[in-house]
Formats: sequence, C-alpha cells, structure tokens
Amino acid sequence: MAKYFLIAGEASGDTHASALIEQLRVCDSNASFVGLGGDKMAAAGCRLYRHYSRMAFMGFVAVLQNIRTVCQNFHIAQDALLAEQPDALILIDYPSFNLRIAAFCRKLLPNTKIFYYIPPKVWAWKRRRVHQIARLCDEVLGIFPFEPAFYAKYGYQCTYVGNPTREEIEKYRNNTTRQNIIAILPGSRKSEVLHCLPKMLTAARRFADYKIVIAAAPGLNDEVYQPYLLDGEKLTRDTYSVVSEAKAAIVNSGTATLETALLGCPQVAVYHLAFSQLIGILRWARPLIFDIPYFTLVNILAGKEVIHECIANDFTERKIVAALESILYDGDYTQKMLAQYEHIYSVLGASSPSATAAKIICKAILH
Repeated sequence: MAKYFLIAGEASGDTHASALIEQLRVCDSNASFVGLGGDKMAAAGCRLYRHYSRMAFMGFVAVLQNIRTVCQNFHIAQDALLAEQPDALILIDYPSFNLRIAAFCRKLLPNTKIFYYIPPKVWAWKRRRVHQIARLCDEVLGIFPFEPAFYAKYGYQCTYVGNPTREEIEKYRNNTTRQNIIAILPGSRKSEVLHCLPKMLTAARRFADYKIVIAAAPGLNDEVYQPYLLDGEKLTRDTYSVVSEAKAAIVNSGTATLETALLGCPQVAVYHLAFSQLIGILRWARPLIFDIPYFTLVNILAGKEVIHECIANDFTERKIVAALESILYDGDYTQKMLAQYEHIYSVLGASSPSATAAKIICKAILH
C-alpha cells in the first residue's frame, strides 16, 4: 500500500490537493494520505499533522511576527516525514516552506519520490529557484502552458498537466444574471485582510447603488472581518457564487484574480506591499524585482494589461474607484476585458490536471 504525504499551506492549495487525493485514490485504491493542509484535504481522507491556518504567513514582517510558529511548523513536517516514511512527497505551491522540506526529505529519505504539483512561479521572480526545484524533485507538474518551455531553457523537464483553477470553476460558469454587487476578495491570510480590506471597502462604498459582499477565506473567522463592515455589507463563504453574480470585483492579487477572470467577472486587482511609499520607484525597479512586466496572473497569461493593477503605492482609493468606474460605466472597456478572459480560458486547455497529475504520480510510485 502506497503512502502519500501532501503539503498545502493555504486555502487554494487545500482545494487543489483534495482534488488530487480523490484522483490518486482512483489510480491507487489502497493508498493512504497524510500531510499538512486544510479541511478539504481532511474530508478527502488525508490525516493532518497541521492545519494550514497555522501556516499561512506571507511576507517578511508576518513571518518574523510568527517566527516561533513557523519554526514549529518545520519541525512538525520533518518529524511527520520521518515517522511516516512516505512513498511520495507531494508539494503544492507554498514555495519557501516546501522547498526547505523537499531538501530535508531528499537528504534523509532518499527512497521517497518528490513531486511538485503547482510549482513556484519562478518564471515571474526568483528564477534561480528553477535549479533547486529540478535538483530536489523527481517530477515537476506545471499548471501553466508556458512552464515546460521555461524549464527546458534551463535543461530541465516540466510536464503541463492542465490548470486546476480552470477545472475547479467549471461548474460555476453559467449564464447567471449579473446583479448590482461589488464583490471584494481581500485575500486568504489575516495580514492581507488587515492591510487590504479597509481601503477596498472605502473605494466600493463610493458606488451607492451597489451592494457590497466580502468573500471570506476558509481559514479565517468572521471576527477578522466584522470590525470593518457597515450595515448592509455582507460576508460570504461562497466565493465562486458571489463572483459569478457580481458586476465588478476588487481582488487581492493571486490565484483569486484568475478565478475571477474565469468566472467572467470584471475586476481590478490590488496588492499591498510593506513600505509601499518607498516603493514609488516600483515602475522602474520592477525589472530588478520581477522577470515579467505584470503582477497578476490574468495579465501574465494574456501578455498585456487586461485588468488594472493597483500595486504598492498605486493601491489607493482614487485608483480603485477610477478602475471601477471604467468597469461599471464603460461598456467597451468591459467587453474587451471579457473577451480576453475567454482567450485565457481557452489557452489553459480542457484537461483535468488532478487526474493527469495523479496518473503520473501513481505510475512513478507503483511501477
């Protein structure tokens, strides 16, 4: 009986890992699953050593503030690996943590095969990581169609298995009538919500004819959001449904921008960076920090600006309002955005990434 150890450090990873577990069980009916993740992984039959709600720290400040918990998480993962001796270690995104665990596993558990499903976005920044990933992993299973070519430039192999976000939202793509709703997606981490939600709400409140609905992250309690809400502003845990119904969305940059695009909701993206006033130089410094001209997945996949990016010192109420005005009152602008959404949807392909990835993993483990 093969044992699979999965690590997902946030909500989206938990979702994609749970789908992968279900497909692994199709390929390997006697499989057992352990790891670090969330409620969806647990529901799929994975025994958890740690919930991702104790792991989702992003940025230097957040990590420093929670350094004791971060160190504890590493020890929990390492001890669990040594205790379980899994046949496969499957890493889902969450690069800073997962690459360190991969190095530990490669050194102390040489018989465990390592798979990176949803690998780090090394094509955007920290390209040097491509060498580390290739050295540590037996298989790299990419979710963007350009990733195999990127790895090939460095002499490495990456297999495109399809995009799990496209697969996940498929059942929500319908002809739902758009309502006068502005959806707000402030992120999956508490630090993101605290930094982003107040400004997102202030901008959305400028549009009095629209209801405001905030999509709460699975790992965060309502109490995180409640202090910022006014009467009539709603909180929901059904992100896909509200995005499918809204006429516009303000979205914290990340996987959520791609989800919003594939659900056909016009959006403006925002992103908080610490010391943003000092990053007024971001435009000319961007080539020194990032290897691509755009910040959001939507614009990266399209190769041009499809949605407006309010990043760092550009993350202001005025700029969010201006972008929302274009979305809500400029039909040509919105139609062009929606046309690019459809292009991105087709580019990602129709394959089932969880099924494809499961077959690759099981073939390597069982044969």
